[in-house]
Amino acid sequence: MKFQDMPYERVDMEQLKKNFAALEQEFTQAQSGEAQFAVHQKYYQLTNHVMTEMTIAEIRHDIDMTDEFYSAEQDYYDENGPVFRNLVVSYQKKLFSSQFRPYLEEKIGPVAFKNIELAMKSVDEKVLPLMQEENQLQTKYNKLLATAQIEWNGETLNLSLMNPYLHHQDRKIRIQAWEKYTAFFEKNQEELDDIYDQLVKNRTAQAQALGYENYLTLGYYRMNRNCYGRSDVQQFREQVKRDFVPFAEKLHERRRQRLGLDRLHFEDEGVYFTNGNPAPIGTPQQILDAGRRMYNELSPETAKFMNFMCDNDLFDVLGRKTKKTGGYMTYLPDYRSPFIFANFNGTSGDADVITHECGHAFQGYIIADDPINEHADITMETAETHSMSMEFFTEPWMNLFFGDRAKDYVDMHFEDSCIFIPYGTMVDEFQDIAYANPGLSPKQRNEAWRDLERQYKPHLDYSGNEYLEKGGFWQKQHHIYDCPLYYIDYCIAQTDALQYKAWMDQDYKAAWNSYLKLCRLSASDFFTGLLPQVGLNNPFEDGCLKDVVRQLEKTMKL
Repeated sequence: MKFQDMPYERVDMEQLKKNFAALEQEFTQAQSGEAQFAVHQKYYQLTNHVMTEMTIAEIRHDIDMTDEFYSAEQDYYDENGPVFRNLVVSYQKKLFSSQFRPYLEEKIGPVAFKNIELAMKSVDEKVLPLMQEENQLQTKYNKLLATAQIEWNGETLNLSLMNPYLHHQDRKIRIQAWEKYTAFFEKNQEELDDIYDQLVKNRTAQAQALGYENYLTLGYYRMNRNCYGRSDVQQFREQVKRDFVPFAEKLHERRRQRLGLDRLHFEDEGVYFTNGNPAPIGTPQQILDAGRRMYNELSPETAKFMNFMCDNDLFDVLGRKTKKTGGYMTYLPDYRSPFIFANFNGTSGDADVITHECGHAFQGYIIADDPINEHADITMETAETHSMSMEFFTEPWMNLFFGDRAKDYVDMHFEDSCIFIPYGTMVDEFQDIAYANPGLSPKQRNEAWRDLERQYKPHLDYSGNEYLEKGGFWQKQHHIYDCPLYYIDYCIAQTDALQYKAWMDQDYKAAWNSYLKLCRLSASDFFTGLLPQVGLNNPFEDGCLKDVVRQLEKTMKL
């Protein structure tokens, strides 16, 4: 079914409570594992429908954040989403403690029961008011950024539409664009600080109400980190600083020389060529058409997927002034349909949507017929491995998007993928500091960010921009506000993707078959259990990043 034809009806929370109560009663009264699993399949139907309605409302709200109807629906789910989550956990507790658990675990898998255990540790009715307040604060942040109005050459642009000018080949234009862009954040800095301050205190209060010292323990549970913990992430961060930052700095130096600059200034971040970064050719529709051709040629599986997406209008990618910034892939369970939301702005990021977000969507599509819903509950580092690796697997088709600048794009994408790891790891350490020290003032948080920049991105030069020099850059990073502790997942996944990159340079077919196997395994095993099954090294094991750098430097002859 086409997205625009999907009907929407608000979820009646009072009726939902009755449905869950009846479901729990039926489950408790079931006299065998088979009978309980039959009830569990009813649970699938119920939750699939709720998630579908909530997701339709979210997408339509994000498409136009000034739409009064869907703004009201978003407010409704901000308040009632935590209620639904609590109902799910209440039911899952019955499942978890079932006398027929051995049978159920055999049907659903051990990963599902570990995830239930984490969910039980992360949600309780007593924190529902705080969770509702957290949702409202996140919506407030997103609306503030989505409604940004920046005057630019007679036009009024939002933050997303400023992006082409922030990376313009003309350095003077970049400098002017960054002045305008930064001015928005500087003007709203006090409100942005206040929103984040409230979020940190809110999340800390939730954690303490559940018996934890701070939000970090609760946050790891909510991120569903079912096979690694904070100490593993800390070890990964040390690998990044020791083994990867020096490599990334070599890439920055190579970029500086290519640009012919005496030094790199912050306006030069994300700029790779003197004639400008390669941009996709053609209209948004032509870019989608190029993506369709690419996936039809890549494999039979990707062909079937992309034709389904295009035939059912499951993309909304045009940038508009009242549209939420950013991009994502989400899923509509009732229709077994992925959906991709983005803001095309004429930069290479438009092609990245067709590779990265389609990597997510492809994996969701090929397991859509799995009768066990829990197998779709992949953790974020696994999900991002699917998407970031797809970016590399699609490189042979970049001529469809960039014409004679395809090689420039491939080179840029590779460098950008590598230098992201220090940045993303820095975002994670910043959040670790913020939640370990919830009493930090806005000034202290900014100082912590600036100190981390000096460790992870020592080439950065903010001279002349007081807002950034004092550590304000993090306020543009949605994940810090919206998805606490969700960023290291990208860095872990990028490590996997770079392993695939090195592999496909040697044997593309073998690397693709491994990737396809990883997608199909989905959440049937833990992340650390999936890796050896498909021939990848574990990023948490000391030496993994050192080996990745060795392979990449050998290929690049650095």
